Amino acid sequence: MRLTQLDGLMAFCKVAEYRGFTAAAAELEVSPSALSQAIRQLEARLKVRLLNRTTRSVSLTEAGEAYLARVGPALGQVIEAGEELNVLQGRPAGTLRLNAARISIAMVLQPMLAGFLQEHPHVQIDLANDEGFVDIVEKGFDAGVRLGESVQRDMVAVPLGGPVTVAVVASPEYLLRVSAPRHPDELVRHNCVRLRFGGTGTIYKWEFRVDGRLVEYAINGNLTISDTLFSLDAALEGVGLAYTFEALALPHIRAKRLKRVLASFSPTFPGFYLYYPSRRDQPTKLKALIEYVSRRVP
Repeated sequence: MRLTQLDGLMAFCKVAEYRGFTAAAAELEVSPSALSQAIRQLEARLKVRLLNRTTRSVSLTEAGEAYLARVGPALGQVIEAGEELNVLQGRPAGTLRLNAARISIAMVLQPMLAGFLQEHPHVQIDLANDEGFVDIVEKGFDAGVRLGESVQRDMVAVPLGGPVTVAVVASPEYLLRVSAPRHPDELVRHNCVRLRFGGTGTIYKWEFRVDGRLVEYAINGNLTISDTLFSLDAALEGVGLAYTFEALALPHIRAKRLKRVLASFSPTFPGFYLYYPSRRDQPTKLKALIEYVSRRVP
């Protein structure tokens, strides 16, 4: 098989996976036009059209579906064989695709990435920041990082640290305008920074420990965000109350830039987890990450 044909197979499989040229080209680190040219050459050799292309979408033809069913698994075996050779030489390799919310990246993942990449220089990490709940299998990710309560039950989860406690904070200037709430019921008269989940579009309900049970509160506010870290910035600017984590808020509380409210009602959650599908044969690059974080978490 000529190299150009192998390139065409890889291009075809990635475009089929992402149902588009832009994301597939980014993964393969080539231009969309180069990817399109490789697939046209593959179609010319096979004398059949594999993709239906429009200005807005890409879909597989019937022949493309049949071809993908045959060559997709085979190409996967070729890639895995290369990774296995790296393993024999004592070096996990390949692209490790991770999905995580920005707040989990900042709190637990980012501090580990530099050390992991230094220890495994042949692994490339492709990290996607996604605030919504993502099906990592459907989207083609090797693993994800989320709070334990958000991890699907059919996933294997590895803790990335201990429990995390919520902190509701506001700037001193805001609390001069509106007196601090003494009970979550009083949130109705406050401007709260709201978080909208990507994908579903739903607004996160703030959770509090009231009379020994976890209670959700629908909150109101004139600022709705989709970035979990931005709520802290908004609180610092005096917009209103922010629902965040204690570890992120403490430096600002100690510097008197923020004040904490409703501390006696603030819940504690199990913490962040690295999670991945339960498979018998895990990619070596993922095994390396699991082993690395397991050594660094008490």
